[in-house]
Amino acid sequence: MAAFRYCLNASTIRGTPVRRQIEVARQAGYGAIELWFADTDAEVAAGGTLKEIRQTLDDAGLAVPTMIYLAGWFDAPDASWPAVREHCMRRLEQAAILGAAHVIAGPPAGRADVFHGALRYRELLELGQAIGALPAMEFLGFVEQYCTIDSAREVLELAAHPAGTLVVDPFHVFRGGGSVESLARLSGRQIAISHFNDSPAQPQRELQHDADRVWPGAGHLDLSRYLHVLRGTGYDGWLSLELFREDLWRRDPLAVAREGLERMRAVVEGGGIT
Repeated sequence: MAAFRYCLNASTIRGTPVRRQIEVARQAGYGAIELWFADTDAEVAAGGTLKEIRQTLDDAGLAVPTMIYLAGWFDAPDASWPAVREHCMRRLEQAAILGAAHVIAGPPAGRADVFHGALRYRELLELGQAIGALPAMEFLGFVEQYCTIDSAREVLELAAHPAGTLVVDPFHVFRGGGSVESLARLSGRQIAISHFNDSPAQPQRELQHDADRVWPGAGHLDLSRYLHVLRGTGYDGWLSLELFREDLWRRDPLAVAREGLERMRAVVEGGGIT
């Protein structure tokens, strides 16, 4: 049995309509796809329905590990929290209709009180349990405070909810200045999904952003070590190809998806991950 399963994050083929994204993932040979609310919203605005998208997913035999994303929840002040909570609840409900296990909950851009954020996260987890789709805390390497595994893990620990999970990503581990070894402090059940990508040698770490990510194996990160530590947690879920490159968005999406799957498999199999 393979150590990991392969997923396509729809960011990699941005600009492709959502139902075509699903067909591309199926044809390319992925077992799952991460969808963005912006794309499902566009489909509904054009006259489609979430139930039709769900049917397309079911027909393709694809899982939806996550939908992307919840924002503004972590540091929402008390006065605006009811409206933010309502918006998050609607997103969790939409994700549940589409069969998504999790919705990625992004961190604040600047400084924010960890106790406040943990309280908000616990409340969203309780909502998610009732709805059927759970929020997964994400750290981002280019934000000020919640930019490492350890900073995000502190939120999980303070939230003290058994359903709390993180989204991990080798690019963000590098960009945030953290350590791959921090993965070992997590258990597999605390990881909702692992995004997968690589980082170029230039520009320097502190200047890199989403658009700088490159194909797995095309950069300088020790992805074999990342995968070995990830596997050591007991995680055997999805590796999701997540790139944000305009050059790829201009190409045929099926060709991009197929190349991405080949490159992911080459890194995993070349690293002897079992």
